[in-house]
Amino acid sequence: MTFARLSRLLLCTSCLSTLSWAGSIFLTGHDPDFHADDSVGAQHINQVAISFIEDPGFNPFSATIHKFLFVQSNISVPGGHRDGKNGLIASGYSATTDFDTVDASSLNTALDGLGTLYRGLVVASDFGGILTAAELTILNSRSPDIIHFLNNGGGLYAMAESNGGAGLTGNLPKFGFLPFVVTSTQLNEGEGGDTVTPFGASLGLTNSDVNSNFSHNVFTSASGMNIVDVDASGHILSLAVRSQVTSSGVVPEPSSWVLFGSAGLALLRAARRRAESRRKD
Repeated sequence: MTFARLSRLLLCTSCLSTLSWAGSIFLTGHDPDFHADDSVGAQHINQVAISFIEDPGFNPFSATIHKFLFVQSNISVPGGHRDGKNGLIASGYSATTDFDTVDASSLNTALDGLGTLYRGLVVASDFGGILTAAELTILNSRSPDIIHFLNNGGGLYAMAESNGGAGLTGNLPKFGFLPFVVTSTQLNEGEGGDTVTPFGASLGLTNSDVNSNFSHNVFTSASGMNIVDVDASGHILSLAVRSQVTSSGVVPEPSSWVLFGSAGLALLRAARRRAESRRKD
C-alpha cells in the first residue's frame, strides 16, 4: 500500500472514530425505587444508573440542564408497592431540584421537555413501584421521541416491568418504548447469588448491591447491550449501553475502527519513514 493511499484510508478511519455515539441506557429487573427506602445496595443501584445516564462526558444536555424526569402514577399505593419518589430521595436526589415526578395526566407534555427541561428520563418499576398501564401506554406510544432524545445524547433509566404485585401494567409490552428489548414473563425472585459482571463492576456496582432484596423480571437477550448483572441461574438482570438507537436495536460503537485507527497511525509513521528513506536514496 502506498503512503498516499494509507493516508487517505486513515483519514477516513479518523472521521469514523470521531462519530458521536450517543444515548445512555440502563435497564434493570430490580426495583430499587422500592428497596432504596431501606437498602443501601438499592440506593447504590439508583446512584450508579442515574450517574451513568447523566454523565456529562457523554450527555451533552448535562452541561445546561440539571433535572431528570421521573415517571410513575399518583394512585393510592397498593400493598407490596411503594411511592418510588421516596426511594429516589433516599438515594440522595431532591424532588423538584434534581427531578420532577409526572403521571399520565401530564406525561405527554413533560416528554416534550426531554432535552430542553430534562437531561434524563427515569421510569419507575411497576412492582414494587407504581408505574401503571396509563403511563406505560404513553411511554410506548412516544417511543420515536424517546429514541430521538437518546440519539441526541439523552439518558434513560428504567426499572422492573413485570406486572407483578397489584398487576398495574396489564398485558402491555414491557419496555415497549425501546421496542427491540425482549423480556421474559415476570420472574419474581429473591436476590441471592446474583453476580455483577466485569462491565457492571466497571460502573461501580458490587455483588452486595444486587443481592438481599427482590427482582421482578429478567431479560431473555442482551439486545446488543452490555450485561450488568445476572441471577444465580445466569438470567440477565440488568443491561446498559451508550449507543445510537433505532427501532430495531442499538448500533454498537465501531471499536474495531477505533482500534484500527490507533494501529494505523503506527503504520502511517512507518510508511512515511520508508518514503523519506527512498527519496534520500
